[in-house]
Amino acid sequence: MNVTDAILTRRNIKRFKPDPIAIERVVAWLELASFAPNHRLAEPWEILFIGPQTREKLQHKTDFGGAPLLLAVVATPAKTAIDRDEHVEAVACFIQNLMLAAHAEGVGTGWSSIGASPRVQELFGLLPGYEVIGVLPIGYPAEVPEPKPRTSIEQKITHLP
Repeated sequence: MNVTDAILTRRNIKRFKPDPIAIERVVAWLELASFAPNHRLAEPWEILFIGPQTREKLQHKTDFGGAPLLLAVVATPAKTAIDRDEHVEAVACFIQNLMLAAHAEGVGTGWSSIGASPRVQELFGLLPGYEVIGVLPIGYPAEVPEPKPRTSIEQKITHLP
């Protein structure tokens, strides 16, 4: 699958098949994701593999669509507010790379913001300054939603003098 096809066909998956995902493939996708742009090569991401006990405590309304694998991607602490923003932005790029790498192999992903709550941060045992950027269900899609319409990019462009 080329990059254009991957971008145009990737969807946020809401329901998954129970089939397991090989950890070796996930690690390979994480390795690819680590080539995301990041200021000063800070590599400000950490990955938490969420086990069944922790997953149950998350009390997600759909249990992440029954995905066989659940990850949290965390931004590491920063010294300044600007560095913090750069860390969050780099981790978002990391997550997008991960999602595209998985999609290229027929594996679906989702992105939940449940990790932003203080309760979940505590549940994950995060020290101050660490931030959960996304909790990602990963698995083979049970269904793939149709694409939703997008605003024309022309409406988002401003030409400055």
